[in-house]
Amino acid sequence: MALRTRRHGAARSARDGSRRRRLPLRLLLPLLVLVALAAMLMLRGYVHSEILADHRVQPPAATDRVPEKILEGGPVIDARGGRTESLSVPDHRLVLTFDDGPDPTWTPRVLDVLKKHDAHAVFFVTGTMASRYPDLVERMVDEGHEVGLHTFNHPDLSFQSKKRIDWELSQNQLAITGAAGIRTSLFRPPYSSFADAMDNKSWPVTEYIGSRGYITVVNNTDSEDWQRPGVDEIIRRATPKGGEGAIVLMHDSGGDRSQTVAALDRFLPDLQKKGYEFDNLTEALDAPSAMTPVTGAELWKGKAWIFLVQASEKITDGLVVGLAVIGTLVIGRFVLMLLLSGVHARRVRRKGFRWGPPVTEPVTVLVPAYNEAKCIENTVRSLMASDHPIEVIVVDDGSSDGTARIVEAMGLPGVRVIRQLNAGKPAALNRGLANARHDIVVMMDGDTVFEPSTVRELVQPFGDPKVGAVAGNAKVGNKDSLIGAWQHIEYVMGFNLDRRMYDVLRCMPTIPGAVGAFRRSALEPIGGMSDDTLAEDTDVTMALHRAGWRVVYAENARAWTEAPETVQQLWSQRYRWSYGTMQAIWKHRRAVIEKGPSGRFGRVGLPFVSLFMVLAPLLAPLIDVFLLYGIVFGPTEKTIVAWLGVLAIQAVCAAYAFRLDRERMTHLISLPLQQILYRQLMYVVLLQSWITALTGGRLRWQKLRRTGAVGTPGGSVPRQRSQSSDDRRPVA
Repeated sequence: MALRTRRHGAARSARDGSRRRRLPLRLLLPLLVLVALAAMLMLRGYVHSEILADHRVQPPAATDRVPEKILEGGPVIDARGGRTESLSVPDHRLVLTFDDGPDPTWTPRVLDVLKKHDAHAVFFVTGTMASRYPDLVERMVDEGHEVGLHTFNHPDLSFQSKKRIDWELSQNQLAITGAAGIRTSLFRPPYSSFADAMDNKSWPVTEYIGSRGYITVVNNTDSEDWQRPGVDEIIRRATPKGGEGAIVLMHDSGGDRSQTVAALDRFLPDLQKKGYEFDNLTEALDAPSAMTPVTGAELWKGKAWIFLVQASEKITDGLVVGLAVIGTLVIGRFVLMLLLSGVHARRVRRKGFRWGPPVTEPVTVLVPAYNEAKCIENTVRSLMASDHPIEVIVVDDGSSDGTARIVEAMGLPGVRVIRQLNAGKPAALNRGLANARHDIVVMMDGDTVFEPSTVRELVQPFGDPKVGAVAGNAKVGNKDSLIGAWQHIEYVMGFNLDRRMYDVLRCMPTIPGAVGAFRRSALEPIGGMSDDTLAEDTDVTMALHRAGWRVVYAENARAWTEAPETVQQLWSQRYRWSYGTMQAIWKHRRAVIEKGPSGRFGRVGLPFVSLFMVLAPLLAPLIDVFLLYGIVFGPTEKTIVAWLGVLAIQAVCAAYAFRLDRERMTHLISLPLQQILYRQLMYVVLLQSWITALTGGRLRWQKLRRTGAVGTPGGSVPRQRSQSSDDRRPVA
């Protein structure tokens, strides 16, 4: 009985463990999307002969092992069942053959000319082209032409193993089956010529092809149209002498075939007047058709192949369009940032610039805090060093780590603690607003420290009565790790440079929770801080724009915040930000059709936010996808140069942003690595946010783990306490 109990418990633990290890749907879906896109891209590369293609061509070899009757025989070689036979086309019969198609431009024109003159031909199609343009193969068969194999990827088969030859034949056949529902027994080797050109390298391949049930068809009249020698010369070379029959080689793909089409339109009627017939090969030889219908599983396999190839073509075409869009967005955003941030800097830094009368009256600083015991003392002490008169309200939102007791024990004048049951950050801020004594209210996070001048710099724009809110300059305090350095670059370049641009455009999307200021008279009519979204700072900023208030950026109001120190924490934070931004955009979507200030923000601000904060980051990894694909399979040098060009543009913008913020350039050393790794993480986070939004999922508030290790530069704020090694985990 005890044994059964233990087994039952173990089984239950195993089941519980399997449930715990199951990949969440929100992670599984992005992973499946990435795998599917990669598979489609690889399939496209294969079909476009960018993957597994072999472009080597065998030089001429000896012919002593080739049977004499093959070398001196006709252009049709039958090596099936151990035979060694060659056939020629009877007199006054011409078999026109076209290689390397079908081509979407030239094959339809060739077919039109053939139909016009009631002539038939044989099209030796490659699997790559037949897979991409199946409708043309179907048209060939429907109009009475014969179709033959020309391999899938057009390699010189004398270099290939039997396994690769079988693969080339089967894939070529699969494409033809999927396109036209038939299979064929005709085959023409790539790079083939006349029968007397058969040598010791190509003959064994011909024998093996015969053993697989195929008739090899070469030619005995070459128009050499691929050289584009002129219409008259093509006709001269394609015309046999003395009324002899011939297999004529032409091309309907591989380049400009306008001369071929023009030559056909003259060649066909001229030779028909001389008594020539233009037949299929089997018609000319009075043999059974080389094409047989396919049914059952083989037909469905072919159709499935064509479907997948067509899907990969459409998806990758979409990716190319997406790449063009992201390229335009990235370059456009960089140009706007460089131009408009320069305009902003010159405006606010010019001598004698003022927002209005100096703001000297006291302000209220709200500090919402939930389990900030490791940070709260540094935060409050930095406020006490402020050179502007303030009152401080710390709203303890149901902390369980003694945050409120720490602040109360400090016994600082002008600092009040308000306790409430855990209700979330918006509720804590609204509770603070209700208890604030002053009209101007500064809001900050419990893990942030201010410089002595931060509050003063932050409130000066309120000298302009049109200003309803001010965004400060949030900076990463813990930038000594790699992940911290990446976020430092992002804050300086991606946030603060953006804010300068949005300030000039008058569509600032977000007042950062770490350092922002508001008029109570602006907040009260819109209902204060809302908990409708997970990005209450973005939500309230958009609401202020719609109410007609101006939102500006104060570059000298610096605040130092503790950024996430592990990938898991960063993921949680950005997931909430991304999802919350989408919620805010959706909440304020009606602004697009409204009038007045709301309509202006809706038609200017919302598109900018949607393009630059949602669409562009979602598409940005396409640059890296095509970089990787181009390095492995494509034009490697051009791909690297293009990617380095994009990186150079980003480096210029980053350097300019660092210069405006007076930051050291040394942190930009990690910029290339940030673009390769960090951006992919942000992409997956954004994709996960999209999936959560589309599936109607709910995302709860998440509390990031803090260390309390951030102080202001120069050490004006003492460290709260020494941290254990467990408090500073390395990057996951």
